[in-house]
Amino acid sequence: MSDSERTSRRKIDHVRINLEEAVGSRLTTGLERLRFLPLALPEIDLETISLSGRFLGFGFDAPLLISSMTGGADDLAAINIRLAEAAQARGIVMGVGSQRAAIESGDLSGSFEIRRQAPDAILLANLGAVQLNYGYGVDECRRAVDMIRADALILHFNALQEAVQPEGDTRWAGLLDRVAAVCRQLEVPVLAKEVGWGFSPDDARRLSEAGIAAFDVAGAGGTSWSEVEKHRAETEAQRRVAAAFVGWGIPTVESLRALRRTLPGVPLIASGGLTDGMDVAKVLALGAGLAGLAGPFLRAAAVSTEAVIEEIDVLARILRIAMFGIGAADLDGLSNSPRLIEVDR
Repeated sequence: MSDSERTSRRKIDHVRINLEEAVGSRLTTGLERLRFLPLALPEIDLETISLSGRFLGFGFDAPLLISSMTGGADDLAAINIRLAEAAQARGIVMGVGSQRAAIESGDLSGSFEIRRQAPDAILLANLGAVQLNYGYGVDECRRAVDMIRADALILHFNALQEAVQPEGDTRWAGLLDRVAAVCRQLEVPVLAKEVGWGFSPDDARRLSEAGIAAFDVAGAGGTSWSEVEKHRAETEAQRRVAAAFVGWGIPTVESLRALRRTLPGVPLIASGGLTDGMDVAKVLALGAGLAGLAGPFLRAAAVSTEAVIEEIDVLARILRIAMFGIGAADLDGLSNSPRLIEVDR
């Protein structure tokens, strides 16, 4: 089996496991400890509330991101097409899964070619940052961007996942300088995304200085990719190693707050364990510019484009009503709202 075939097989396994198995972190996001202080007299009209805004200079109709999930196998093309059609229909942002398989084998690029379905949506290309230590450079990053005519590139950071994979890429020394080189040379903004364990302030500071334009905190509290890899393990020893990290990571709220303090002017995406429109409202109130979800969209995309659109509409409706309930007429009014408080549980 070739490297591209192994990568493709791994992508199919990841989607299947996420749909069929319990792969949640033992940690919680921290969102359950936050609630809004409602206004009985909001003094605004519900229908006039605006969810539109801008991210990295690009406009959106609602502050939602279809988080990077899949691609790299012919069997997964339909999922990306449905997600792209829904992103276009509702004017939201979409990231694709890692494009490494398509870089290794051009035959697989079709599973990522979604610009035709989403001509106006903000699309984010995606490669694993560690591949820069395995021969990738700005040329491969450009190929990923060109493949989907992306507006920006995500470099995802998944050190723990690679460490618990028997076939994982674990040479991470010297990576920061290579990230900086890509940020200097690539023609589109470069984002850094964790995959479910969160960024620390130290991470964010170094990456920002290297030229990273925005961060997806992707904190702990949702899918644990060590748990996903546990279900892929071929031996009991491998399963035991992966299972030990079910409580690993920085919860989404903690990572989001820390990065907001550390990098007050840098755009942030909050993802990692968000499940509904109330979670979306909370992370936007904490200072995120976009809220990213994966699981709810993946499950909907397994059904139809219409199911994904319905999921977006439900999220947006809940968000709009939450904003109405605290008197926030737009996203600026929601951001850093004093009406979001922490409570003991």
